[in-house]
Amino acid sequence: MAQFTKGGQLGWFHDEKHSGGFFHTYDALQVRAEDKPRKVHIFLPRDYETSQEHYPVVYMNDGDTAFFPDGAVGKSWDMANVLSNLYQNNQIRKLIVVAVHPLNRDREYTHAPVWQRECCGVDGYSSYLVNAVKPFVDANYRTLREAQNTMTLGSSHGGLAAFCLGMWHPNQFGLVGALSPSFWVGLDSMPGLSFMSSLRSSKLLNLARPTLQSPEKRLKIYLDWGLIRTGGEHNSFIEERATARGREMRDLLQKDFGYRLNDDLYVVEDPAGDHTEESWQRRIPNVIKIFFGH
Repeated sequence: MAQFTKGGQLGWFHDEKHSGGFFHTYDALQVRAEDKPRKVHIFLPRDYETSQEHYPVVYMNDGDTAFFPDGAVGKSWDMANVLSNLYQNNQIRKLIVVAVHPLNRDREYTHAPVWQRECCGVDGYSSYLVNAVKPFVDANYRTLREAQNTMTLGSSHGGLAAFCLGMWHPNQFGLVGALSPSFWVGLDSMPGLSFMSSLRSSKLLNLARPTLQSPEKRLKIYLDWGLIRTGGEHNSFIEERATARGREMRDLLQKDFGYRLNDDLYVVEDPAGDHTEESWQRRIPNVIKIFFGH
């Protein structure tokens, strides 16, 4: 690995021999003094250093599982190979992917309480991305900065955070990919007390409504969930709630806010899907093709 400095931040160049690109990794990115340092991977197209092209950007939550099995479950989405395969088949435009490690995902990715866990820090996290990470990336890399070329992406709580980022900051993030999103947070967090109130009247919808009601802020949204319920609590509890609230969100977006399927709203129910990195890795090529396909 080779060390370098960009924008006052120490980074490492490392090439894992993926045909689709190479990495700049910042082990302790700290753009503003008030922010805690955190690890950020940036995956750049293979010809980035010889091209003059500007690229769309995907900002991934749970950056510790985007490329490498560094997260709690020891698995990853293997995004470098996913992108390499899509490039080889000429299925998508070339992208920059910015994978941001969480410091405390329960807190950073939620807007409402979850039983016996820290919560409610997604406002601060979204502000951090908008006011620190994105300006750093735009200043130091050749990006297409417009909202229509900028995606926020995640799964589970990270999918909830991706939805919130788009809704809170539609002028920065115009594309949302929320896989198995935790729209149930704040509504169905305790066994036996689920599905007693509607998503329509939830804190999440109240916070999102100004963006959803504004035609000029219209986002493109991808939602999905899996239908497997065996194999443990992640499927029997979490993915069940992701499915129920995801279907409710799908219907609300169409009925209340005029979204149209396969136009500005894309929804996938995966019969073989569960609440795992393997399922999200299998579905992510379709997500990328929807938003960045040729």
